[in-house]
Amino acid sequence: MANGLQRIIRSLKLVARYGLIVMNDGLICLPIKQRQVVFESFNGKDVNDNPAAIYRELVATAPEYRTTAYFSVKPREFAALHKKYPQIQLVKRFTPRWMWLMARAEFWVLNSRLPNWWHQNRRTTVIQTWHGTPLKKLGADIEHVAIPGTTTAAYHQEFKTAASRWQYLIAPNQYSQTIFKSAFGFHHQFLSVGYPRNDRLYTTLPAEITDLKQQLLGSTKGPVVTYAPTWRDDMAVRPGVYQFDLPFDLAEFFQHVPANTQLIIRPHYLVKDAIDIHGFEERVHVLAETDITDLYLISDLLITDYSSVMFDFANLQRPQLFFAYDLAHYRDQLRGFYFDYEQEIPGPLVTTASAFYAQLDRWRQDGAFHDYQARQAAFYEKFCSWENGTASRQVVQVMLHGKDEIK
Repeated sequence: MANGLQRIIRSLKLVARYGLIVMNDGLICLPIKQRQVVFESFNGKDVNDNPAAIYRELVATAPEYRTTAYFSVKPREFAALHKKYPQIQLVKRFTPRWMWLMARAEFWVLNSRLPNWWHQNRRTTVIQTWHGTPLKKLGADIEHVAIPGTTTAAYHQEFKTAASRWQYLIAPNQYSQTIFKSAFGFHHQFLSVGYPRNDRLYTTLPAEITDLKQQLLGSTKGPVVTYAPTWRDDMAVRPGVYQFDLPFDLAEFFQHVPANTQLIIRPHYLVKDAIDIHGFEERVHVLAETDITDLYLISDLLITDYSSVMFDFANLQRPQLFFAYDLAHYRDQLRGFYFDYEQEIPGPLVTTASAFYAQLDRWRQDGAFHDYQARQAAFYEKFCSWENGTASRQVVQVMLHGKDEIK
């Protein structure tokens, strides 16, 4: 019975997709509408990341776009996002109105891939912002893809087909630009301007950071530590069920940090409900949905492992601590790295809880890891030297006036 129902559901999905394809192919023959722009972040999950930064800069620079710019969101997220962003025009993904707007848009601004069976009007310009500096192997650079229902060759081709439709691809640094060429097979125009989402790391005033801390954490006098581990491909116990165990003890953690320290845990949204902070609710905050740039701005120390948050946070030139408790497994079995992780990361690397607490003691004493200053400077030069708070403005100038406007 269950298998029969699954076959019926798959058949209905195929019929629905075929109907979308037919409508898409008809609508994209229409003329585009000038100044119509559709933004989308993480396949419609939220209004955030690089597309949101570009949107805000666009409507600030050219207010007439407020009535012609839209954010594509998943239908199940629409009500909550409409309440959160009442000033932004939202459109439900894969609805007739969405298809009409997409087909006639002058620009799509995306940070992830649309399905390859969805096509664009030949006059629509696609700006792909992507969503991070890659540490882990990406796209066509992954040597062995273990995803049910596909092969390594097919997976590689999906990325290359998608990238062939992007007129522009934003690169945050030369390292990423080189990787994007191979991982995506991208051969069109790079916008080598840094990441729009990081502009705020350069333009937010100290008083604004104080207000932001009050909004997110309430009244607090101590330092803020953010723990932001990467998503691990083996977190799924079974479809729709995920596990995540903190690799350190909360009571022990607070014995090794300054008094009144507040801890933010930034997990992947799929595992946020699996984190137990019982007994520490006043000092530990699980913030899976908060704009992560807000968390960077209020954090005095970032603890991570293999997450690309290390590259964005480095713009602030604040200390980082790397707790890679499963380093050998992650490096050798799950994804593989692009650079020498152990030699280049801009802070201490620990793999055991005892070493982790010892490094926290060092940070508690002087608020920094002074013996990593040279490596931190080299890391900043390699990954952050293109960033200066103007990326959003430069992308918007391309949208308004063409690629020759990049300064």
